[in-house]
Amino acid sequence: MARFGVRLENDPNLSPQDYQELASQAEKNGFEAVWVPEGGGRDSLTSLATIAMKTDSVKLGTGILPIFARTPTNTAMGAAGMAAVSDGRFMLGLGVGHAPTVESRDGIPFKQPMTRMRETIQIITALLSGEEVNFKGNQFNITGASMGAATPKTKVPIYIAALGPQMLEMVGELADGVLMNWTAVDYLSEAIGHIKRGAEKAGRDPKDIDIAGYVRVAVGDDLTASRDSLRRQVARYASNPFYRNFFAETGFDKEMSDAAAALAEGNLDKAADSITVEMQDQVAVVGTSAECRVALEKRRGAGLQMPVIAPFAVGDNMASHMHVINALAPKG
Repeated sequence: MARFGVRLENDPNLSPQDYQELASQAEKNGFEAVWVPEGGGRDSLTSLATIAMKTDSVKLGTGILPIFARTPTNTAMGAAGMAAVSDGRFMLGLGVGHAPTVESRDGIPFKQPMTRMRETIQIITALLSGEEVNFKGNQFNITGASMGAATPKTKVPIYIAALGPQMLEMVGELADGVLMNWTAVDYLSEAIGHIKRGAEKAGRDPKDIDIAGYVRVAVGDDLTASRDSLRRQVARYASNPFYRNFFAETGFDKEMSDAAAALAEGNLDKAADSITVEMQDQVAVVGTSAECRVALEKRRGAGLQMPVIAPFAVGDNMASHMHVINALAPKG
């Protein structure tokens, strides 16, 4: 059976019971993993713990935990807790987040994100392996830290959220997998190339690194409503300097420039109109169930080993999630 994951949006309007119902259906339908992001609202570990209590086999991942908001030791403790609650099904996804959010919401200077990620992974890997950690780095100095009896009995895979060359190479060097976001189809081979280079520099086999990535999906016959929702979602990213630059570097400079200008005027409708069909089809999947399956397999053929289906709301969010989980069931 082909590997697929599903992303459940971190939406405070989805109750804990909603998450349990969606994840249980995903497990029944043959999805390999359920990922929950964290950016606002509830923390993802709590949502995943709730899901773990109602599922048996589906893997559960943070997609992702922002590393500036937690210390490495605190993150390792959360990972150990989730590993225990889920009977070893937990995957730890980590990301640096974005400077405006980190500095305004968390009140932490967004300094040396690459260094912070490297040190965070080194510390967490050692702690989750049962080691006593004495670490002196650029951002962290730790003495005598250990998980003790809380050390997970099975390995907790670590995934890094990465899009740019440096972070992708770090995936190859240090992580068990990558979790990409908004990755254009035509950028996949380049992104995977960076991961391979990082692995080879570290003396690792690139085949040992899992290639996963979010793919925004809407399934249905009403293409107008689906594309309208998608265009607005993509356009909002033009206000984020990191994603605006990323999209520009992957061939969509005009779309992002026009959308950013429109957002500066406070005109989301105009910004959404800037997002071309070409861009939509590169970064997302919209269509009937059959059309979506073809588009997802195209991404798999380009190297995306685990497409993580990320339903976006076309109307009610719970209904949109459940519809996509059923329409694109791997067992279907």
